[in-house]
Amino acid sequence: MNQPVFLSENAAVRYRRHRPAYPKRLTDRVIGLAGLKSGDAVLDLGAGPGFLALAFAQAGMNVTAADPDADMLAVADAAARAAHVKLEPWRGGSADLTPDMGPFRLVTMGRSFHWMDRAPTLAMLDRIVAQGGTIALFHDAHPPVPENAWFKVMCDIAGKFGKIGSGGGGYGGGHHRYEPYLFASAFTQLDGSSVTERRAITADDIVGRVTSLSACGPEKLGDQTPRMEAALREGLAKLSPDGEFVEVIEFVALLARRGDV
Repeated sequence: MNQPVFLSENAAVRYRRHRPAYPKRLTDRVIGLAGLKSGDAVLDLGAGPGFLALAFAQAGMNVTAADPDADMLAVADAAARAAHVKLEPWRGGSADLTPDMGPFRLVTMGRSFHWMDRAPTLAMLDRIVAQGGTIALFHDAHPPVPENAWFKVMCDIAGKFGKIGSGGGGYGGGHHRYEPYLFASAFTQLDGSSVTERRAITADDIVGRVTSLSACGPEKLGDQTPRMEAALREGLAKLSPDGEFVEVIEFVALLARRGDV
């Protein structure tokens, strides 16, 4: 059995390398809808390796990248330095926010809101988001189109080994609708935007994607990692022996502002 190809990467590096970044078209739309201008303060909460933080910094915003994981912040900072932009790293999560922070014109959360205690988080954000400011919740989804047949295989294997689906942690489960939490908060004026892309990916990309999930990384699976990779490659080979696939992926941003705006 072949050894896993991703064991030498830590979780933050795998996330940065193997998860899809949000398209500039989408972040540009959010900037327009939120009425942002260069120098505005942005908080990327649950920043991970900095996909959104970097995008908004490149657009000229003053970005604080917040995450409780030091490795994630280090990867985000390295990506920012490579792109010649500045981020303000802040180690902490939603429970560590304080009323004296901000005010922020925009708070972004990318694939992270479902990990938080959502009602208290929104109550605190009401205290640190500027009047007229915006919250933007980002996620991605895979439409059930023929090109995405590999996605079901990936989710089935990830679910078998990582037992995802009940508490977050990756594809195939854990994502719940945001609207009930927002309508129960001060941020009740909602607008959505999405961008759908079609791109080529490989079996290696898909294996890397699975190992970037918290429930399926080598840190979690340990010596089951080679079995997971072998099972995934076997399933993928049945769909495409040459290991070439097409991904159709929808990137979504849900913007929320206070109801009195």
